[in-house]
Amino acid sequence: MTKVFIDGREGTTGLRIHERLSSMGGITLLALPEGLRKDVSARRELLQEADIAFLCLPDAAAREAAALSEGGRARIIDASTAHRTAPGWAYGFPELSGAHRAKIAAGSRVAVPGCHASGFIALVYPLIRSGALAPSALLSCFSLTGYSGGGKKMIAEYEAPGRGPAYAAPRAYSTLQAHKHLPEMRAVPGLLTPPVFSPVVGDFYSGMLVTVPLHAAQLAKPMDPAALTALYAEHYAGSTLVRVLPCREETDYLAANALAGRDTMELFVAGCAERYTLCARFDNLGKGASGAAIQCMNLMLGRRETDGLVL
Repeated sequence: MTKVFIDGREGTTGLRIHERLSSMGGITLLALPEGLRKDVSARRELLQEADIAFLCLPDAAAREAAALSEGGRARIIDASTAHRTAPGWAYGFPELSGAHRAKIAAGSRVAVPGCHASGFIALVYPLIRSGALAPSALLSCFSLTGYSGGGKKMIAEYEAPGRGPAYAAPRAYSTLQAHKHLPEMRAVPGLLTPPVFSPVVGDFYSGMLVTVPLHAAQLAKPMDPAALTALYAEHYAGSTLVRVLPCREETDYLAANALAGRDTMELFVAGCAERYTLCARFDNLGKGASGAAIQCMNLMLGRRETDGLVL
């Protein structure tokens, strides 16, 4: 039996991870009594005892927990922003490359990607790795997310009786270009400059649609939507969770919540020969959070990659 401790299981991601682990075989969940949740000595004891420890905490607390685990046997999976670009931490997106997958499987410190960042990196990393896009490219990114991405406080605001009319409309945020996902959005794909990032929260619980607009002239060689789709299909060939769809030729609407409740991600290209939009659609609570964390755990333990996931 693998001993697992979730430090911060009361939050949205922690609760989802706990729910998934409770129905998986071969797992023993370690838990602190309610009165000891913030007791440093008690947390250290379980962080030292566990085989796997999930950190579902604010950044400062996640750094503290990682330090408390030192000297123990626990392999850490951090769902916070704290270690996503930190030296010595594997980035938890195995589909990006064989090297990413190997580092996760062998790693003792793994950082779960941010939800917005997952979509952006899934789209941009293959372009830079293949040489189709230069690291010096100046990009922008638009991301529409459900309100569950804001955690318990935002969920309560959106679901409160008598809420204000502003909650019924899409709301742009982080307009000062200081969103906490920007460092990994630059570093992981290898960009020299972070993208101009425009996140928007909508009046739906979960789901995410991340888009990256491009002009054909930004690419190293001429590529139409079909050629870009083929590039993505080759890069993600064999992946169970990241699926490349045929390039879109319809003009119908795209629902950001189409994959709510699932742990897969869809990638597709739309547009014309001169301009196109690269799109990633997934659940911000699935491939964008708890689903990605469970996937990393499975790889680290040599389990079937999709155990505990909804396809």
